[in-house]
Amino acid sequence: MTDKTILANARLILKDEVVHGAIHIENGLIAAIDQGRAAPPGSVDVGGDFIAPGLVELHTDNLERHLSPRPKVDWPHRAAIVAHDRELAGTGITTVFDAIRVGSIISDSPTRYGKYARQMADEILTMHKVGALRISHHIHLRAEICSETLEDELAEFGPEDRVGIVSMMDHTPGQRQFSDIEKYKDYVCGKHRMNPTEFEEYVTFLRGLQDSFGARHEQATVAAAKRYGATLASHDDTTAAQVATSHGYGVTLAEFPTTVEAANACHERQIGTLMGAPNLIRGGSHSGNVAAQDLARIDRLDMLSSDYVPAGLLLAATKLGDLWGDMARGVATVTQTPAQAVGIDDRGQLATGLRADIIRFGMVENVPVLKTVWSQGTQVA
Repeated sequence: MTDKTILANARLILKDEVVHGAIHIENGLIAAIDQGRAAPPGSVDVGGDFIAPGLVELHTDNLERHLSPRPKVDWPHRAAIVAHDRELAGTGITTVFDAIRVGSIISDSPTRYGKYARQMADEILTMHKVGALRISHHIHLRAEICSETLEDELAEFGPEDRVGIVSMMDHTPGQRQFSDIEKYKDYVCGKHRMNPTEFEEYVTFLRGLQDSFGARHEQATVAAAKRYGATLASHDDTTAAQVATSHGYGVTLAEFPTTVEAANACHERQIGTLMGAPNLIRGGSHSGNVAAQDLARIDRLDMLSSDYVPAGLLLAATKLGDLWGDMARGVATVTQTPAQAVGIDDRGQLATGLRADIIRFGMVENVPVLKTVWSQGTQVA
């Protein structure tokens, strides 16, 4: 875009409605919004395409895929960050909270893994600072409660590190995401080629970590989020009791609750519920947990995350628009609502004075076809 641009003859997806109109962009901001089908001289006639806010992604594992494109392959990190950035821009995401694990297992175990978060965050922040990235990047620290080094790794971050979200993740077998121990066994043994005896030993080891460090790590995570000024999130809440504990900690965002019971409890306590776009698109959870579409039907779904498929975010939002009969409401789950959930008030809507983070797309056979993406008024895809 130039410093002054008008996108006209568009279907503008506003906060609560879709209207025909034009949007004026000046110096990276939305300067004005007009209603009507006219395309004034000098404007860009978008031919009735949808114009929506840029997508806001709170939880994505996509960077990990670029860092390790094959098992045991460590791709050059800064090249991976740029590739990740370009892929997200190409799917309409203009703000991302890059998920990075904190908390490692360093003792001898079948799935030992070391720390990487501080180095990874430094590389993301450096690439952001020098202008190598096309979209807005923030840090999402995924605090692994069932680990050995969480407190030390959390201490390496501070308020200056653009940490916008800290999520408490407890992957101890037999609860939350892995409540079904047989499904967990299939997953772990398939991934790490364990035999039954090795699996039982591994489960005992992990449960021992939770017993030794769980309560301390939860308290450290809560304290760290406050120190960073970040939103505190829970992960895979399964029961109302777990939600009550999350609420007591100050959690305001629930990632991927696994049951209707947990989603209802979140709603009652005004904790925003985020579900995975792949779950919605596929019609169910690959882990056997509650289906996102079932939560949507009972008004217990507030936000979507692309999780592991960036291109799924816009598709899922339009599917929600169809399910609810309200395109503006569907798109809000990937724009306005997630922006508000993490305290970002300068984007997420088409409104005068906000950042010109904008996407243009059409619909073909119920599939959104992205045509152009702008970040602060600059075309990035």
